[in-house]
Amino acid sequence: MTAGKHDIRILRDLAARYVEICCTDEQARRRDLWRRHNSLQRTRPPIYVRAVPWAEVPEVNQLECEEGFYRQYEHWLRMMIYRSGIDDDYTYEPWIAVEAVKQSPPEGIWGLPISRKLSEVAGGAWKYDPPIKQLSDKDRMVFPHHVIDEAATQCNYVRLNDAIGDILPVVVDRAPIYRVWAADISTYLGYLRGLDQVMWDMIDNPGWLHELLAFMRDGILTAQQEAEDAGDWRLCDHCNQAMPYAVELPDPSADPTPVTRRKLWCFCAAQELTLVSPQMHDEFMLQYQLPIVGKFGLVAYGCCEDLTEKIDMLRRIPNLRRIAVAPRANVRRCAEQIGSDYVLSYRPNPAEMVCCGFDPDHVRTTLRRALRECKGCHVDITLKDVQTVERQPERLFEWARIAKEVATEATT
Repeated sequence: MTAGKHDIRILRDLAARYVEICCTDEQARRRDLWRRHNSLQRTRPPIYVRAVPWAEVPEVNQLECEEGFYRQYEHWLRMMIYRSGIDDDYTYEPWIAVEAVKQSPPEGIWGLPISRKLSEVAGGAWKYDPPIKQLSDKDRMVFPHHVIDEAATQCNYVRLNDAIGDILPVVVDRAPIYRVWAADISTYLGYLRGLDQVMWDMIDNPGWLHELLAFMRDGILTAQQEAEDAGDWRLCDHCNQAMPYAVELPDPSADPTPVTRRKLWCFCAAQELTLVSPQMHDEFMLQYQLPIVGKFGLVAYGCCEDLTEKIDMLRRIPNLRRIAVAPRANVRRCAEQIGSDYVLSYRPNPAEMVCCGFDPDHVRTTLRRALRECKGCHVDITLKDVQTVERQPERLFEWARIAKEVATEATT
């Protein structure tokens, strides 16, 4: 058997198994749970295991496909099939996406190379080497545009569709590069200038920083509008760091019909500004994010940053629906401010949940306390940033079971 036929046989078997998972009645129930929850209806708190340390799951990494093109999809299918056993409230969508081949400046999406300084110690940390070292370096940035290599994209689509398209629909993700982390401004601001220097710039070079932020805002808006004008936003492009369902928006779908951003969820964050005051966060970030997120239907804000002192500031986002309450945030104070106006996405500390030992009683106690503090809120529980489970992935299965148990208690 040739490598191609061998690989396709493996993919077809995995695709068939994945489709069975997607189309169960349980998946329909989960979609309805998230749809109602994200629309501020009273539900059992949904549970989401967002991060799995895949390097510690041997059965996912023992790939059989020989060609790199097929191996990437084999890996994704194996991950989805494995995580279905965790039995949280994750939804499995009955399609597989091929990323369009999108063109950007060769030095990086803003035209400047972002490199990393590696530790001399094996397995040690690394840090970014920001390319904007002098104020004049900003002038070397390249204004972004949305460009797709249609021939390369079609080649990839045809290849995967011919292999498994009769079993699992294949969609092309044509949305622009400048979205999610490449569209919150904050992430690439940190890459380009460095966290410490950005905070110094707020004091020493505020006018220069405002010019840089305006350039990035306008570039993101331009690329996103070009994608919309080209019909390249689709219903597979929802993003909210949870399950992107809501009564107010169309469901995620493999439908290739173009949609406007008004039909989609948008995710935005500013982790790099976690140590910045609400006033400076507003001045040097939120005012530039607002025109971007305002083009979308609904917005989820926040990732790992502590937003305890910034809830009032976030109310300036007119289409805001979800707010992240990170491990270092004050859950009680966040809950008091959020109330029932938005979804409160509670993120417990993964280190004390599953990463550094595993104590079911501690997990249960911690989650119960958090849900008591969030009483009256529309809350869900997301376990994220799991860097290790000390090679005991079964911890995730048990954590999800306990979390569902606690969530059910909270609604009875």
